[in-house]
Amino acid sequence: MNTPTLETERLLLRRFTEADIDALYALLRDEEVNTFLPWFPAKCVEDARRFYEERYAAVYARPRGYAYAVCLKAGGGPIGYINVEMDDSYDFGYALQRPFWGQGLVTEAGRAVVERVRADGLPYITATHDVNNPRSGAVMRRLGMRNLGGFDHPALPVGHLLRRHVLYAAARDTFEGRFSVRP
Repeated sequence: MNTPTLETERLLLRRFTEADIDALYALLRDEEVNTFLPWFPAKCVEDARRFYEERYAAVYARPRGYAYAVCLKAGGGPIGYINVEMDDSYDFGYALQRPFWGQGLVTEAGRAVVERVRADGLPYITATHDVNNPRSGAVMRRLGMRNLGGFDHPALPVGHLLRRHVLYAAARDTFEGRFSVRP
């Protein structure tokens, strides 16, 4: 199954569509939102369209994936994204527009996605955050992930301000139907 629609108390998690390009651009062009992410702040709508094609439409063409637009149930377009990569890392990532920070929305969306991938049998998930972004680590901990230590991001050059990262992980555990970290 690929990116099945999920609902939480306040959120609708669904696939991005081409109609969401402007909302995706609003998210991707915000330099503060993208400070700790491994890509550019978008400079134009065409950058957002390419991002959609490469990171969403391409995922939706595969048999399995988890690449969500985060939307408020109250209406409106996407206010963020949340996803799990389907390579061996099962890397969990997210971003949210600034007006929605500090409301527990990423944690709420994350719980829904983590529950879905657990139910679908993924063996584990991982996530990383820049050491200068401890709020992201707090989300990972609230989702039951464990800090496995720091590392230098291999895609960033020595001396780069954002090179130092922290790795989190959680393994699938059938006890109580949750992800948990195994020693």
